[in-house]
Amino acid sequence: MEGVEQAVRRYELMLVLRPDVPDERAAAVIDRTTRYIVASGGQIIKVAPWGRRRLAYAIDRYREGSYHIVVFESPAEAIAELERSLQITEDVLRYLVTRTFKPVKVRRDSAGAEETDDVDSDLPSGEDEEDEETGETIDESESDAAPAAID
Repeated sequence: MEGVEQAVRRYELMLVLRPDVPDERAAAVIDRTTRYIVASGGQIIKVAPWGRRRLAYAIDRYREGSYHIVVFESPAEAIAELERSLQITEDVLRYLVTRTFKPVKVRRDSAGAEETDDVDSDLPSGEDEEDEETGETIDESESDAAPAAID
């Protein structure tokens, strides 16, 4: 229907591609993904390649993956089809689409009262939550030992 605006939300897509994929095919996967987002009424904010990184565990037979981040705005209805197309793409080891929230802008008027813009009604307010300090600290050297024991 024309004239009816769909609500767009900001999302972040992390793609982990196979490390043996040539750069041209990796670029084609990213290009196909961004073209789908734009065709479904979205807008690309940023595409950032993170490069090859070691995986925490082996996926298929791969110990490394090529990471890419795509930040975009899109209607919520387009996400399911995007995930379906990524799921059947052989070059994609893993993907994750997460919804990100825009920071709330605070304005002060001449009376000193605060007004907020872009506040979603489904966001919880931080007033009822209490941060409990347990006083317990974790020695970082302990957490570094676990991945070494896996190899």
